[in-house]
Amino acid sequence: MVAASLASLYSALVKISANGAVAPKVPAGPLTRVFQAVRAQLDEVDRRISSQVDAFDPAIEGYVAYAIGGGGKRLRPLLALLSGGATGSLGAEHVDLAVIVELIHLATLVHDDIMDDAERRRSQPTVNARWGNSLSVLLGDVLFAHALNLATHFDDTRISRTIARTATEVCSGEMIQTQRRFDLQLSREEYFRIITMKTGSLFACAAELGAVISGAPEEVVRRLKNYGAHIGTAYQIYDDCLDIAGDEAETGKTLGTDLRKGKLTLPVLSLLASASAFNRERAAALVLEGKLEEVSAFLQSAPAESALDAALETALQFIGRAESELTSFAPNDCVDALFGLGEALRELLESLRA
Repeated sequence: MVAASLASLYSALVKISANGAVAPKVPAGPLTRVFQAVRAQLDEVDRRISSQVDAFDPAIEGYVAYAIGGGGKRLRPLLALLSGGATGSLGAEHVDLAVIVELIHLATLVHDDIMDDAERRRSQPTVNARWGNSLSVLLGDVLFAHALNLATHFDDTRISRTIARTATEVCSGEMIQTQRRFDLQLSREEYFRIITMKTGSLFACAAELGAVISGAPEEVVRRLKNYGAHIGTAYQIYDDCLDIAGDEAETGKTLGTDLRKGKLTLPVLSLLASASAFNRERAAALVLEGKLEEVSAFLQSAPAESALDAALETALQFIGRAESELTSFAPNDCVDALFGLGEALRELLESLRA
């Protein structure tokens, strides 16, 4: 009885701590203006995500509150809503979809931080930094399970099936990336396959199902799914470049985890592909030895100055592919915002240039 009371008290204290650390609802920087087209619906998404805590056992709701209470960019909910608004009127089911895709994303972040030994996420300690890996693995699992349970509430079984299939693809992509750590034989094609699975697929799912809920024709659904996949891939390349060239104080999360854990991202692959034999051997040795600062400096040095730029240019190409899927769409606020998302991502990519 005493133990149960202490557990409840501790859970409540954790919940209070989490609620005090919520990030601003409107993302700062280039993304701010993109969110205005669906601001009211995104506010409802935030409220709904916070309310999910009540669906869990009181003994664990504090941990759940901490995991979901850190805010974030809400890019996947944004895509679900903009896709829905680009093809029809937004309704309650669009908000439901937005909540589900964000919960899946949050679950992956909990697991990512464990695998990367990350200590900071959204300017606060990660779940694993606070409570260790064992509890964090289970917390990620319970968030996944809850999201999939929510997906069963849609009358259209296509929606729940697509969400479940996407969750499987995201996890499979993470597994393949983990399997290929420190693998200097990783090709660019294999890298793109990995990031399409682990990131692009959830962006694609959000955009696809937003249109499905609006009753859009299949060709329109296909185009929005492609848009989401391309934008998601571009965003992952940006995040990979940010891990090397970003500022930890500005991002609010632990950087350099990819290099420390042997994840060969596009900037590193670009360097290995374009460098002289001597510099390629040098870079490979630094990666295998886990010398983070030396690799980061080398990526921005004269012999390797083109590697980061090449990765950034590739991300810009994916943005162009995404926008080409929208050329036949009749303009409205949400279509304009989909184009605006590409422009905002371009600004973020340009900010990483030396």
